[in-house]
Amino acid sequence: MKYCFALALAAALSLPAVPAAAQPDIRQVQLQFPKGQSGGTVKGTITGHETVDYKLRASAGQTLNVKMGGRKTPPYFNVLPPGSTGEALFIGSRDGDVATLTLPASGDYAIRLYQMGAAKSSGRRTPFTMEVSITGTAAASSSGAAAQAEDPMVAAAARAGEGKFNATGKIPCAQHTGQPMGQCDFGVARAGGGTAVVVVTLFDGRKRMLMFSKGKAIAADLSQADGDISFRATKEADLFMIRAGKERYELPEAVIFGG
Repeated sequence: MKYCFALALAAALSLPAVPAAAQPDIRQVQLQFPKGQSGGTVKGTITGHETVDYKLRASAGQTLNVKMGGRKTPPYFNVLPPGSTGEALFIGSRDGDVATLTLPASGDYAIRLYQMGAAKSSGRRTPFTMEVSITGTAAASSSGAAAQAEDPMVAAAARAGEGKFNATGKIPCAQHTGQPMGQCDFGVARAGGGTAVVVVTLFDGRKRMLMFSKGKAIAADLSQADGDISFRATKEADLFMIRAGKERYELPEAVIFGG
């Protein structure tokens, strides 16, 4: 299914807050786009220890763009995938104030705003302006809300985020252009039918998520902080050869299908 995403920019984007069920200390705001639009600007404030999740729905293969701004020092933001218990695709305190992410799964994403340091401990009230848009088309189609709720990629991404893997091991990998291939640890969460999420631990300890749908490599959780967000994948016999930005990976088909 192709979804039309845009923020519900009603009343100058002072959107209604819905109490969080799973995490009552995190204020949640549901974002929807008006018909015919694919993005918008959110203006608001965040105070001290407050954490706010701006939630929006998107499909695997689409691109989420977030740019944070404001007076002096704006708040940080993370991007959390569907089913996350805190694991993030983008961490603002590390990756900066601009995110461009190819989305690994269909479902509800959270843009989590928070403060750190003196701003947090002193109870500072910080205004912000956040630009959000979703571009591109879904990597695979599905029909209806029920089909999306049962999207196998969502299930695989959720289990991968929790470290609940079907298998673990090592695969050939290189983190930089021109670097010889070494061996990286991986874990794979499978959802059947060739749909899986592979989490690779890079040499510097960072983790990379590689997404597979119906036996095809479709995306990696690259962000603007990586410098290169291109993704290319080929397959020879039973071996996937993937270039994610400057990184290279080789995965046997058995990683995705088992056996």
